[in-house]
Amino acid sequence: MKNYYEILGISKEATQEEIKKAYRKLAVQHHPDKGGDEARFKEIAEAYDILGDESKRQKYNYQLDNPFAGNFGGGNPFGGGHHFGDMDDILNQMFGGGNPFGQQQRRAPEKLIEVEIGVLESYNGINKQISYNKKNPCNSCSGKGGERTSCMTCSGQGVVMQRVGTGLFTQVVRTTCNSCSGKGFNIKNPCSSCSGNGFKENVESLVITFPKNIDNGQMLRVNQKGDFVNGMIGDLIIKVKLVEEKGFEKLNNDLVYNAFFNLDDLKKDDFEIPHPTGKLSVKLPKEFDTQKPLRLKQKGFVNNHNIGDLYIKLNVKYTRNV
Repeated sequence: MKNYYEILGISKEATQEEIKKAYRKLAVQHHPDKGGDEARFKEIAEAYDILGDESKRQKYNYQLDNPFAGNFGGGNPFGGGHHFGDMDDILNQMFGGGNPFGQQQRRAPEKLIEVEIGVLESYNGINKQISYNKKNPCNSCSGKGGERTSCMTCSGQGVVMQRVGTGLFTQVVRTTCNSCSGKGFNIKNPCSSCSGNGFKENVESLVITFPKNIDNGQMLRVNQKGDFVNGMIGDLIIKVKLVEEKGFEKLNNDLVYNAFFNLDDLKKDDFEIPHPTGKLSVKLPKEFDTQKPLRLKQKGFVNNHNIGDLYIKLNVKYTRNV
């Protein structure tokens, strides 16, 4: 037969308040959501289920003092029933209003926008002004949306606790409150200026520094420049879309230039490339092959100590006289 007093680390003479205090401490310490052992947590919950109820505790004490009066097989001698009153209060404090973990983890969702950056802008780096639609707090209602009333379903927590499973294999699961959509409140007398949304959408402008060699798909984070959602302002995430610029493309650390020639150009000995560091004079090869790009070493992107090359694609383009 299990000794529930030893499981909770208390004496047999402990008061109900001491039993509750011991359970709270151990439940927080061993809860699976916080990295604790699930079996240990269930054992602690089982002990509190018995000792936290005076009637069950008396029966348990009698059985503990008279081990031959009946055999409970080391498990719950009372059919797996749970004393949910105080346990609910404790779990709500662990994962709700008094939760040292839950409320502090709430964050506004991030806002993702895509910004086009030219290849030459990436080569040199650039301070670029961007504009985007941003949800800002409504001035008329200070972002509240109107008169708020605490949600009765979740008691203002935005989440509800649901117990799933049976017997000793029960788990407490947090789910978003459907009555308030996770906000913890409902709007009474909505603000006429924002129709109860609590925000207004405006065009925001920012100057962003895009570093040298930034590539397609890379992201930059700007703190507190996202949307206002549920009383919080999220971060802005900028995703780079690299685009061709003035005939230049980017391939890893290499710079690629698309050069076009007419019949007169092909008669010359050399041609110029408008390289971002200054014009480059390139000798025209004796064998002009559009399938073989020309390569200029270390004229590409500089990435730490690695310097890419410049590849020149040779294209012929002219108008025929028909």
